[in-house]
Amino acid sequence: MDLGLSGKVAVITGGSSGIGLGVAERMAAEGAEVVICARREDVLKGAIAQVAERTGKIIAGLSIDVTEPAEVDRLRDEVMRLHGRVDILINNAGTGIYKPFLDVTEDDLVGGMQLNFFAQFRVAQRFVPIMQKARSGSIVNISGCSGLMVLDPPFLSTCTGPAKAAEIRFTKALAAEVGPSGIRVNCIVPNFVVAPERFERWRNSMGGGSRTSSEIQEEWGARITLPGKRWCTIDEIASTILFVASPASSYTHGSVIVVDGGYGRD
Repeated sequence: MDLGLSGKVAVITGGSSGIGLGVAERMAAEGAEVVICARREDVLKGAIAQVAERTGKIIAGLSIDVTEPAEVDRLRDEVMRLHGRVDILINNAGTGIYKPFLDVTEDDLVGGMQLNFFAQFRVAQRFVPIMQKARSGSIVNISGCSGLMVLDPPFLSTCTGPAKAAEIRFTKALAAEVGPSGIRVNCIVPNFVVAPERFERWRNSMGGGSRTSSEIQEEWGARITLPGKRWCTIDEIASTILFVASPASSYTHGSVIVVDGGYGRD
């Protein structure tokens, strides 16, 4: 299926690893002009090299901290300098803080909102005027299942859950406002994804110990209804994100799409 991504300019925050990198690689393979950003310049260089090796396509990488408004301005300016437009924005940068309520620090609380909701708001605010001028564009915000449901410990989070919920509500409100300008806005809500850095963060939350990756995945995949009760792969979640971002899903707008293998509860 031709997703119609060839020649499209796609910006991906948090694009140097995990889901963001998976999306960048798939976008590049489809012929898009990709710009990724992340805070760690060394990891960015590695991501660019990986995409080039696997797709033969050179993508751009910018060392940007999306929690800083001036840095978000710089991201917009650099994308415009490189390409003169933006067609797709993947708001992927985010984090998870899994602590008991009374252990959450002020830095945890503020930092969680900054890197999740505030970053998505600020990045979209810089790129929406460009899309409005073009009368087209696609924004995909990446949230998480803790924004829709209360997960069991250690994923029970009074800090991360509300931040992820804000991303979902933001998507719906923004879609209503900018839809008449020809801009589609949607939200993807993944649950357990096999991504190395994220997995290590979760493993630490679970207490680590001597349990293997497969044992932890089995334990926390018990509610998944797909055969094997397996976690989602990066390629699988990237496929959903690409479709929703692309012209192939031209009537998908203001949607919140849960990708959880049937894990979800009412």
